[in-house]
Amino acid sequence: MFQDSPIYDRLIAECGDVPTEVRREAERVNRELEMVLRPLRSPGYHDPSQRPAPHPGAGWQRTAMLPAPRPQ
Repeated sequence: MFQDSPIYDRLIAECGDVPTEVRREAERVNRELEMVLRPLRSPGYHDPSQRPAPHPGAGWQRTAMLPAPRPQ
C-alpha cells in the first residue's frame, strides 16, 4: 500500500501494522457470521419476512356463534 514510505515503515515498527490486523480481524468476523447465518439459509428454514401464499378459504370467514347460557 505505502511502498517506499519511511514514515509508514516507522509507524509500523512503533505501532504494528494496524490496517493488516484490522483486515484479518474483519475477515475472521465475516467467516464466523457466515457460519452462524448458514442454518438460516437452509432449505427447511422459514423466513418470517416472506408471507406464505394464501390458501383458498383462508382469512376471515363468518361463523355462527354458539348461544350463551341464559342467566337464571
